[in-house]
Amino acid sequence: MSRTAFYSGSFDPPTIGHLDIITRCAALVDRLVIGLGVHHQKKPFLEPEQRVALLDEMSRPVASEFGIEIEVVTFDNLAVDAAKTQGAQMIVRGLRNGSDFDYEVQMAGMNGTMTPDLETIFLAATPSVNFVAATFVRQIAAMGGDIRPFVTEAVADAIAAKYST
Repeated sequence: MSRTAFYSGSFDPPTIGHLDIITRCAALVDRLVIGLGVHHQKKPFLEPEQRVALLDEMSRPVASEFGIEIEVVTFDNLAVDAAKTQGAQMIVRGLRNGSDFDYEVQMAGMNGTMTPDLETIFLAATPSVNFVAATFVRQIAAMGGDIRPFVTEAVADAIAAKYST
């Protein structure tokens, strides 16, 4: 039986913390679907199409290294519904700290009640990246700081291009 995981988020922007979870999840499953949540009421930092392209570029070497399929999709409904549409048996959530854990356990309980046959798997961030947050990356970039330690080169270039226009 093929194991498919659904890793959802806004990925705005994608960070090396996201890449850490993608890489670690790739070792556990046969197929990983990265679900980029699109909320039409929110104004994104990077456009969804750009984030999809960056996530695809970021995850391609991981897929090759682990010999799995990684697909990046957008969704605008409940994550559990998007996961089921993709044939996932599990939702993967990354945890940076205890605050993330408290929030994610609540969300897992809600998701489990709505969709009992969809398991939530928690992956603790690797210590070298557990402080990286997209919110901080956006703030550093907005103030002209160097975000390269926290994102891939392609993401840093995309953000630099955003601020040069």
